[in-house]
Amino acid sequence: MGLRDLMLRGELTAEEVVECARAAVESVNPDLNALTSPLLDEPQEYDADGCLAGVPLLVKDSSPFARGMPFSLGSRAIRGAVATQDHQLMTRFRSAGLATLGQTTAPELSLSFATESRRYGVTRNPWALDRGVGGSSGGAAALVAAGAVPLAHGNDGAGSLRIPAASCGVIGLKPSRGRTPRTATLSAPAQEPAVEFAVTKSVRDTAHLLDAVGLSLRGEPTWGSGRHVTAISRAPRRLQIGISTEPWNTTAVDHQVAAAAVAAAEMLEWIGHSLVPGKPRLDSEDIVEGEMLAIYAAGRAVLSAPRPVDASLLEAVSRKVLVEAQAAGAGALHAATQAQQRITAAVDRFFEVHDLLVTPTLAQLPLRHGTLDYDDPEGDVRAWLRKLFDYGPFTAVFNVSGHPAISLPLGESREGLPIGVQLVAPMGGEVLLLQVAAELEQAMPWTGRQPSIFAG
Repeated sequence: MGLRDLMLRGELTAEEVVECARAAVESVNPDLNALTSPLLDEPQEYDADGCLAGVPLLVKDSSPFARGMPFSLGSRAIRGAVATQDHQLMTRFRSAGLATLGQTTAPELSLSFATESRRYGVTRNPWALDRGVGGSSGGAAALVAAGAVPLAHGNDGAGSLRIPAASCGVIGLKPSRGRTPRTATLSAPAQEPAVEFAVTKSVRDTAHLLDAVGLSLRGEPTWGSGRHVTAISRAPRRLQIGISTEPWNTTAVDHQVAAAAVAAAEMLEWIGHSLVPGKPRLDSEDIVEGEMLAIYAAGRAVLSAPRPVDASLLEAVSRKVLVEAQAAGAGALHAATQAQQRITAAVDRFFEVHDLLVTPTLAQLPLRHGTLDYDDPEGDVRAWLRKLFDYGPFTAVFNVSGHPAISLPLGESREGLPIGVQLVAPMGGEVLLLQVAAELEQAMPWTGRQPSIFAG
């Protein structure tokens, strides 16, 4: 919004902003390896009268998203594919005036918490080049954290916005299911867990973007409403806030990570809210089974592609995903949907007596490269999900249930690595999330922190 204000006052032109962003991206990307290809010669078409006109944007290599842009889903097996039409969210990005300059890296099929594909290699963290950026919207988070662009598109199927945001020290909002146009293919289950949005650097930018591209949960556009922007200028009522640093599985949580979540909760208590230790009661295997809906959706999207892919060029977990998706009949979909319903009911029960939940975003500090090997042939797809959830056990629950959640960069480790704290709200509670996020941004500001790899 700072850039947009400068353009509205005539201090900068949209062309100058684009060239500045181009120089910024090109200055940091050799270190980060966060782009799939060189930047576009010119931004993609956008509405020059949009509310965010001229603000630079990067989109994620996760699907056929932006008309005319090649995509590969991070895979060596997908070559020469070009999107023939815009995703509905891309249409909204254009209408808002966002100037798309290029495409960011993602793991193959976006099914990893490490952005380290065989096609594009390792994307590195601007805070520590030997550490990962999370996944799957890892390239997006790396370039926003490095100051190259103010926001970048991503999607979140099990934590794919929140986990990179936590790893890179930026904001990742996963809206409620239905708040933004869905990640859908003709073969995707109706309640597929993935949600589209972006990573950002400020609560203000997050609120403006959600107002610009979001929907009401009845499917009506919200642009021009100013609902979320107006909300962040007001303090919420006194809230009953649940706090938990214990995951639903048995993985251990790093003490620095847990301490950051506790510190954020204690700050909310100091502000005037009430803390009530507790979390939804869930079976960790239901979370795994509910996330199989995302697996079936990803596999079926590849299987239904106009041109068959060469499975020998896929990484090991992707090959297993295709097998699972092809074999999944009504029984498998029923089992996953039943698990989803149990999780949703449990989270809803929690929010009958709580207004908000605070947890860590991750269980550990950003991992060293190679820790999560997507090309490992050992184990089946569920074993892979359990491995992911040992690293990020707090996020996928709310993809399965559909509730909104946000990761805020509220902590920093002794090693100087960012630590994210997750806030979760009742269904449709983005206003509440952003109001509390704004309180924390003011009380525990993060804008003064800057990674070692930073544009300018």
